[in-house]
Amino acid sequence: MWAAEEEERRPLLGPPPCHGSSSSRVFGRRWLVLGIFSLLGFVQGLVWNSWGPIQNSARRALGFTTRDISLLVLWGPIGFVPCFLFTWLMDTRGLRLTVVLAALLMSIGTLLRCIPINNLLIKRWLIHTGQLFNGLAGPVVVNAPPFLSTTWFAPDQRATATAIASLFNYFGGACAFLVGPLVVPAPNGTTPLLTGDLSQSNDSIKDHIQALLFAEFAVTVLLLAVVVAYFPSHPPLPPSIAAASQRLNYRTSICRLLGNFRFLMIASAFAMPLGILAGWTGVLDIIVTPLKVSQVDAGWIGFWSVIGGCVVGILCARFADFFRGILKLILLLLFSGATLSSAWFALTCFNSVTHLPITRVTLYTSCILTGVFIISSVPFFFELFVETVYPVPEGITCGFVTFLSNIFMGLLLLFLAFYHTDVSWLNWCLTASCMFSLVLILLFKESYDRLYLDVLVSV
Repeated sequence: MWAAEEEERRPLLGPPPCHGSSSSRVFGRRWLVLGIFSLLGFVQGLVWNSWGPIQNSARRALGFTTRDISLLVLWGPIGFVPCFLFTWLMDTRGLRLTVVLAALLMSIGTLLRCIPINNLLIKRWLIHTGQLFNGLAGPVVVNAPPFLSTTWFAPDQRATATAIASLFNYFGGACAFLVGPLVVPAPNGTTPLLTGDLSQSNDSIKDHIQALLFAEFAVTVLLLAVVVAYFPSHPPLPPSIAAASQRLNYRTSICRLLGNFRFLMIASAFAMPLGILAGWTGVLDIIVTPLKVSQVDAGWIGFWSVIGGCVVGILCARFADFFRGILKLILLLLFSGATLSSAWFALTCFNSVTHLPITRVTLYTSCILTGVFIISSVPFFFELFVETVYPVPEGITCGFVTFLSNIFMGLLLLFLAFYHTDVSWLNWCLTASCMFSLVLILLFKESYDRLYLDVLVSV
C-alpha cells in the first residue's frame, strides 16, 4: 500500500534540461521503425488468415474438416490468453525485446506449418501448432502501436503512426483473400493465376499449399533477421515530454484501469462492436447465402471492408493530427455511419417485412460501409484510451481492451456453436452493438492529459 502511495507521489517529469538544450527531438529513422513494425503486423495478419480463403482446397488436399478450419481461425484469439505477459514485457523491457519475441514466435509457427511430411494427421497438428505460435504474436502487433507512436513520434504525428501500425495487421488479413487463391488452385479445376494447368489433382493442390507455406515462412524469417539487425527500443532523445515522463507501475496501473469508470465506458464501446464484427465477418458467407450471394462475393465484401477501413482510418488520423483534441468527434461520426449502415444491411436481409430491394449494390455498399466505419475507428480508440488513463503505460492499457474484445468474440463464437442454423440474428447484434457504442461515446467525457502535458510543458 505504501509502495503504491509512493508511486502516486513520484513526479511524472524528470529534472529539466540544463543549459537551455532541447530535451526532445524526432529522428528520421522513426519511419523505418514504423515500416518494419507495420510489415510485421501485416505478415502476422496474413498468416492468421491463410486458411479461410483456401479452405476448400485444404479440405480436399489435407483432409481438413469444418472443425479444423474454425480452430485455425480461433488460434488468433486464443493467442491473447497470455496478453498481459506481453504487455508487461513491453512496458518494462521496451519495444525491441517484445518485437523480436513476436517475430521469433511467427518464424517458429510458419516453420512448423511448412515441414514436409506425408502423414496428414501429423501435418494437421503441425499446422495447428504453427497457427497457435503465430497467434501468440498477436498481443504484440495489436497492442504496441500506441506505445511505438508515443516513443518515436511527435504529438502532431502520433495518431497517424498509430493508425498505420495498427491497421496494417488488418490489411494483411485482407490480402490473404488475394494471396491464397492466387497461389493455390480451387478443387473444382479452376486455374490459379501462377499456373496454366486446368486439371488439378490432390497432389498438385498440396504442392501449391506447400509453396504458399514456404513463401510465408521465408518472408517471416527475413523480417526476423531485419528486426534482430535493427529495431531499437527508443530513440536517443524522446520526441515529446510525454515520451520522457514516468509511468505508473504495473499493479498501480491495473487498479487505475479497473477504477476508472470513463475508461471502462470507452473500453466497452470499443470491445463490443469489434468483437461482434469479427464473428459476423467470419460467418458472412452463411448470412448472405439465403440472399443468393456466393462465397466468393462474401470474401470480396470482407476484403473491401478492411481495405476501405485502413484507407479511411489513416486519412482520418492525419486529419486528427492537424486538428488535435477531436478524437471523440471522429468516433461519433464513424459510429453514426456504422449504426446506419449496419441497420441498412439488417433491414435489407429482413426484406420479408421491410420489402427493401435486395441487389448486389445495396448488399455490397451496406456491408462494406459497416466494416469501413468500425475498422477505421481502431486507432482513434487506442489514442483515446491512452489519453484517458495517462500516465498508465500504453501496453497494458491497449492490452486490457483488446483482451476484452477477444472475450466478446469468444462468447459470440461459443453462442454460434449452439445457434448456427439461422444466423440472421447476428445482423441485429451488430447493429445494437454499434448503437450501444454510439451512446457510450456520446456520454463519454473526453480528456487529453498526455496531449496537454506536451503542449503546456513545451510552452
